[in-house]
Amino acid sequence: METDQYLDVFLDESREHLQAINDNILELEQQPNNLDIVHEIFRSAHTLKGMAATMGFEDIASLTHKMENVLDLIRNQKLNVTSELIDIIFVAIEYLEEMVASISEGNDGKKDVSELVRRLEAVEKGEAAPQPAATEAAAAVAEEKDFDIELDEFQLEVIQQAKEQGFGAYQVSVGLTEDCILKGARAYMVFEVLEKYGEIIKTTPEVEEIEEGNFDQNFSFVYLSKENIDKIKGAIFKISEIEKVDIIAFAAKAPSAKPKEETPEQPAAKLEKPTQKDKKNAVKSELKSAASKTIRVNLERIDDLLNIFEEVIIDRGRLEVIAEGLGNQDLTETVEHLGRVSSEMQSLILSMRMVPIEQVFNRFPRMVRGLARDLGKKINLEIIGAETELDRTVIDEIGDPLVHLIRNSVDHGIEMPEVRKKAGKPETGKIILRAYHSGNHVFIEIEDDGAGINREKVQEKAIENGLVTKEEAELLTDDQIAQFILASGFSTAEKVSDISGRGVGLDVVKNKIESLGGQINIETSQGNGSIFSIQLPLTLSIISTLLVKVQQETYAIPLSSIIETVLLEKEQLMYAHGSKVMDFRGQVIPLISLTDVFEVPVTEEVDDTYYAIVVVKKGEKLTGLIVDSFIGQKEIVLKSLGNYLKDVFAISGATILGDGEVALIIDPNALVK
Repeated sequence: METDQYLDVFLDESREHLQAINDNILELEQQPNNLDIVHEIFRSAHTLKGMAATMGFEDIASLTHKMENVLDLIRNQKLNVTSELIDIIFVAIEYLEEMVASISEGNDGKKDVSELVRRLEAVEKGEAAPQPAATEAAAAVAEEKDFDIELDEFQLEVIQQAKEQGFGAYQVSVGLTEDCILKGARAYMVFEVLEKYGEIIKTTPEVEEIEEGNFDQNFSFVYLSKENIDKIKGAIFKISEIEKVDIIAFAAKAPSAKPKEETPEQPAAKLEKPTQKDKKNAVKSELKSAASKTIRVNLERIDDLLNIFEEVIIDRGRLEVIAEGLGNQDLTETVEHLGRVSSEMQSLILSMRMVPIEQVFNRFPRMVRGLARDLGKKINLEIIGAETELDRTVIDEIGDPLVHLIRNSVDHGIEMPEVRKKAGKPETGKIILRAYHSGNHVFIEIEDDGAGINREKVQEKAIENGLVTKEEAELLTDDQIAQFILASGFSTAEKVSDISGRGVGLDVVKNKIESLGGQINIETSQGNGSIFSIQLPLTLSIISTLLVKVQQETYAIPLSSIIETVLLEKEQLMYAHGSKVMDFRGQVIPLISLTDVFEVPVTEEVDDTYYAIVVVKKGEKLTGLIVDSFIGQKEIVLKSLGNYLKDVFAISGATILGDGEVALIIDPNALVK
């Protein structure tokens, strides 16, 4: 079979199943007696094995098969979950991830898994109970009994004659997962795969109801086959969304008194109703229809589509200006309709590029667990805001910097349990990984409740490296001193370890984040912990903004950062510590004049009886931006200022307006105090 066309699907689904196994294994360690989690892990491993075997990746199939055996012992309560067992399974997951990564790079995905297979076999043999598959098969063959499904005389006769010809008669009960949607299609797949090895002569409920999905999660059928129970069960479990399969053998009965008219060569030739095949084809059609609802599109194509659409947005703005100038009613209505349609198109195109940051965060619980065990520390990782969406290109690049920062928190931040106990802290340290939107940026924070950054050590090293003089250092705050650890080659570690302390890492993190158009800040409190905050652009090319006027200049402020616009009377303006502030709904917030920030030349007098203020936010912090007037809401295309004008304070880009004027786009996050 030609499998190349399915390779991308195999890689994507393999990563999803490995991540599911990874997440559930961590939960299983916390809840070792929860068999539901074991069933989930078993299903993912089983599906992965089936896919790998189909694609011809034998090493993956072999390793997952051994994992299955161990998991089967656990779910049959013949093996207890221990930390050592979890460690072995994690090693197996790492091997599988490496093999899948190798395949994605165009290699054959082969890896010597013999040693790990031996370890898994040792886990099996360490139990007195025999291997589960053999035990179940033996029990099923030995335990012959009457079926729950009611059979008529003719069906009993067919079974009897089939047994005389060497066929086995089985009652098969299949349970689907709770989240299975296309139950009829899944049942059809079970029937389809079993037809290769035998025949079905009776179902409960009726075939029509099963194929239409009119049943809860379970269905049963009588099956005739010369294959053994292991093979039948294995064939069914290769289908995804199968939760359980129970098989019992039929007890031999005396033949019916009804005279035999013929011995059927194929026992179930008489089972199919005339319309059954048509109904199966209908289910197959339903399955194909469901499969076609999702397609995979190359990211470059979406980029090209977005670039073309940006030109449409610019032309739309030009048309709006022309329509307003001509005053033609038909033209105005057409342009308004074009505006609504293009806005919907814009949302769809941008949403195609956005993916949850969960894809990056998912790898960290296992990593923190492993590092904590290696260091002898107790650490709990809490993830907040994993559903926050970020552009796919940024997602692909942010993983490694976050790995560095989390390893740094585990190694340098969180103290040893005995040290924390003496300091009056819980023995178990906490690391919080948090993501949230603010304006057209995403913020990712790594917060720990560890020792914080030692100011004396960092200051001494910074002076030694010539980054600052002793006099200058004395004037800096703890947070400003902490920024020095991001300098190239900077390290206060007394010894080099596998985890950190080589003097490389945080400077690489800073460079990578800045290359993505972001920045990193550090807040620290000695003895209480640190917060590493990363600000990243959403890299959305089209954004909704409020256009404002400052003297003769037009600026665009992203709507996602704006809380409210306010016309503040001159008498309501207040001062605190020499700076302008205002009372905003009972909260005193600072005011910043854009004329002063951007040094806009004053060419005309403005009405000073009131101030036009745009209240913007960054997280929980608010600031008011003083402008001369509001123009209105506008969707604009975000264009980079280029390499010669990068790192301009509080400016994130520029745009071309409908009248051809260039407006600068403000980054409110840089202005929030």
